[in-house]
Amino acid sequence: MSKATDAVYHVALRGESILTHPRWNKGTAFTEQERKDFGLIGRLPSRINTIDEQCARAWDQLVSQDSDIQKNAFLQSLKEQNWVLYYELLRRNLRELMPIVYTPTEADAIANYSHLFRRPSEGLYLTFTDKDSMEQDFLEVTQGREIDLIVCSDAEAILGIGDQGVGISSAKSVIYTLIGRMNPSKSLAVALDVGTDNEKLLDDPLYVGWPHKRVRGEEYDSFIDKFVELVRKHYPHSLLHFEDFGVGNAQRLLELYRSKHAVFNDDVQGTGAVTLAAVMSATGVTKSRLSEQRYVIFGAGSAGLGIARQLRDAIVKIDGLSHEEATKLFYLIDKHGLIKQSLGPDKIRAQVADFVRKEDEWNGDEVKLYDVVKKVKPTVLVGCSTQGGAFTEEIVREMAKGTERPIILPLSNPSRLVEVDPTKANEWTDGKALLATGSPFPPAKMPNGKDYVIAECNNALIYPGLGLGTVLSRSREMTDTMILAGARRLASLAPALKDPDDALLPDFADSPDVNFEVTVAVAEQAIEEGTAGVDWSKDEVRKRAQEVIWLPEYGTYVYDLQGEK
Repeated sequence: MSKATDAVYHVALRGESILTHPRWNKGTAFTEQERKDFGLIGRLPSRINTIDEQCARAWDQLVSQDSDIQKNAFLQSLKEQNWVLYYELLRRNLRELMPIVYTPTEADAIANYSHLFRRPSEGLYLTFTDKDSMEQDFLEVTQGREIDLIVCSDAEAILGIGDQGVGISSAKSVIYTLIGRMNPSKSLAVALDVGTDNEKLLDDPLYVGWPHKRVRGEEYDSFIDKFVELVRKHYPHSLLHFEDFGVGNAQRLLELYRSKHAVFNDDVQGTGAVTLAAVMSATGVTKSRLSEQRYVIFGAGSAGLGIARQLRDAIVKIDGLSHEEATKLFYLIDKHGLIKQSLGPDKIRAQVADFVRKEDEWNGDEVKLYDVVKKVKPTVLVGCSTQGGAFTEEIVREMAKGTERPIILPLSNPSRLVEVDPTKANEWTDGKALLATGSPFPPAKMPNGKDYVIAECNNALIYPGLGLGTVLSRSREMTDTMILAGARRLASLAPALKDPDDALLPDFADSPDVNFEVTVAVAEQAIEEGTAGVDWSKDEVRKRAQEVIWLPEYGTYVYDLQGEK
């Protein structure tokens, strides 16, 4: 793998222009020769710093901030100044800083977006009122750029806090670079501002978005379609990542466009894929098959449905059950209780129609979680409800009666919304539970005194690799089999497969290397199934993947009027 420090870049910027360009700015790390060539003598203090010294200084400044939201703002400011330093600081302190730049702190930053606003983030704001000039506005930002990744959001369902109106999905792009090691200059974050139904924002005189009720129906669809067609026209080989769309649009838009372009919805597919990997790992521990499980999923929004579909499709593809047979293994519960026929069409969304249970299986109008657990005796219990504490001691103990090693995945985040504290679940099952959570938690004590590491079922363990594998292979779409290949590769790396009392997923600190393996698996699958747009063999994929990795390291700059800007 070539190092960025071996690279020579021809750059056309000088003086203040290069110092204010985050892609090219080195700050005090510009060499003596570069300072002469780029007109920087007199603009910088004399001492030349190494990246190690810059990181030490930035870390000292970061830890002096009083709160996580202030740390988030500091890091955002650093990103706007110097990409290499920003990503290197994050890389060196991945475990500590991931919660600051991503879940859960990013949710607070988005909720306060208008009040924290200082300058536009790098990216593109497309507003419904400007729909007639959308292509012109799009090209103003993208013209002449090579773009592999576009992350877009209409901000209707942000990180468990709901409708936030407008906000750039820069955190997702950051993770693609930090963990997937995609070149940040080839990614674009897009805010699709179609209004908001959040009354607090509409009444806020400092709100920076379009202060209007959300556009819906045909007008909304037309706006989204115009944007997608621009992406297809100008960047046909890019990956289009849909982020934080509402439950009424997430799956619908994914299905509408996935056969036309390489599109991906992390809330649906990423959550489903990483959960599938955790369940695969757990069934590896219990020496059982996916098709031998009974699944109860508490919360039937985009995440819950995505998980159910991903698991069901894997059962069909891996274990050979029919679609109908696999569907019967699932029991979905929403705010109305178990989703069953008697709820009627006013309480059963079209998206969950496949999973509606027959009425003759149950008595009573509203069947609650405990009732389902007692009757079904699930082996897998998944929480994505954002109802903190919903998996009570009574429910967990009841589940443990029906299976030797209950697989319990309370995935809601942030941590205050988790369905059960994993330490309590471990205690209530006498250390037998196989656990993974959506937010980081400390280890739980086993009865034998050993620490049980709680796996973090974080989408970032897989989605950057799914994305880079799709981009690398120039695939026309991200197929279900490509996602399954990535999930199987992730599951194969689980520590629990070597020690049944170890974590169900790899340590998050290893996520860059883990995602590299996912990247390779996805690209290999694309080539095998014929969706790839490259003429390589599968044997070439690993080498090709190493060649496109972006590392946060300074190269050597040569001043050249014809160089990059």
